[in-house]
Amino acid sequence: MKPNHPTFEYLIAHREDLLAPALAQDWPNLPIERAQGAYLYDCHGKRYLDWLSGFGACNLGHNHPRVVAAAQAQMEHIVHAPVGVATTESVLRLAWELGKVMPGGADMFFFGNSGAEAVEAAIKLARYVTKRPGIIAFIGSFHGRTLGATSATTSKSRYRSGMSPYLPGFYFARFPYPYRSKAPSPEDCAQDAMDDIDRLFEHVIAPQEVAAFLVEPVQGEGGYIIPPPGWLNELRRLADKHGIMLILDEVQTGFGRTGELFAAQTFGVEPDIVCLAKGIANGLPLGATAARAEIMKAWGPASHGTTFGGNPVSCAAALETLHVIQEENLLANASVQGGYLLEGLRFLKEKSPIVGDVRGVGLMLAVEFVQPGGKEPNPAAVSNILNRMLANGMLCYPCGHWAQTIRLIPAINADHAEVEVGLEIFTQAVLAEVGGGAG
Repeated sequence: MKPNHPTFEYLIAHREDLLAPALAQDWPNLPIERAQGAYLYDCHGKRYLDWLSGFGACNLGHNHPRVVAAAQAQMEHIVHAPVGVATTESVLRLAWELGKVMPGGADMFFFGNSGAEAVEAAIKLARYVTKRPGIIAFIGSFHGRTLGATSATTSKSRYRSGMSPYLPGFYFARFPYPYRSKAPSPEDCAQDAMDDIDRLFEHVIAPQEVAAFLVEPVQGEGGYIIPPPGWLNELRRLADKHGIMLILDEVQTGFGRTGELFAAQTFGVEPDIVCLAKGIANGLPLGATAARAEIMKAWGPASHGTTFGGNPVSCAAALETLHVIQEENLLANASVQGGYLLEGLRFLKEKSPIVGDVRGVGLMLAVEFVQPGGKEPNPAAVSNILNRMLANGMLCYPCGHWAQTIRLIPAINADHAEVEVGLEIFTQAVLAEVGGGAG
């Protein structure tokens, strides 16, 4: 007999009867009761250092007091107002403040609810404005789970399996992945990727039929892959040559993650359209598609729409998130703490035959694991290391095509003591694996 008022423990035990498998069957399914700062707390009182940061949505850690207070204050006035029918101050003020700091001169916004929605809107906007059908995305990309975003996603074939046909007009070129490239240098790797686009233009789709390049400045789900210096600028040059728009998917890289407010600034590239979400409101659901006014104004009334996008509570939280990043000097903190963490990971690489590559920018770092003596992916080691870390009170998560990479994404306000603790737990988990232990 089912209880009328089940306990949390009972609900956790029956989660797979309540939630779709696509939602419920993930790892590690911690029974979390509360979160504060850098930590998650489960229903048994155990504390976990969270270096997943809500998949990068909580760049300021959990329940940042200023963000919570801003959301609470907004809720006392109005919780929901569909933009265009009723416009609230928080959505306009957020657009105003973001317009001061966006790359590419973006100063006009369409607010949605998520990263996938931001990508969908960017695709529609680019096609609408250019009157061209083609979108060139990149192998290893992840842009979201909705149909348009999935049509542009290639990080894993299982994200696409069973859901075709996809939207027409999507084409794929190589993303420069220096560690797994056969090219002799990062520069040659970048050139190979540009040559791949030239082959598309020559054999598959003419450049005058391409509306946009859609690219993550750093590939996220694909493995935290950082392109060689200058590659994004070459993509910008090619876009300008052929009248193609450059869409930067900054859903994972935005709001301080790379040590600048946006990765466009980290890499010195000017986009036409920017996709924002995750860290924008520090855990509240919000997404945004940003572009210069001359682009966005060509997208006429009724050409796109939303019910919940630009929610006043989420916008108030986002506004305060931006202020905290600016006033607490968190971009510099992300650079400093990220540099220290990267140095520690490189030292670990020297001691471990299963660490193939260490890479990072700001506090967006990753370690790729391989079989000793080669580059064969080692997802078994990743699983063992993650479970060992979890047992020691720390949460991280895999990425990469073979789940061979562990992403390390502390909150950008992490202090030195927290980074040292996390680095020590991670180091010990890796060294224990090298010693042959799997438990």
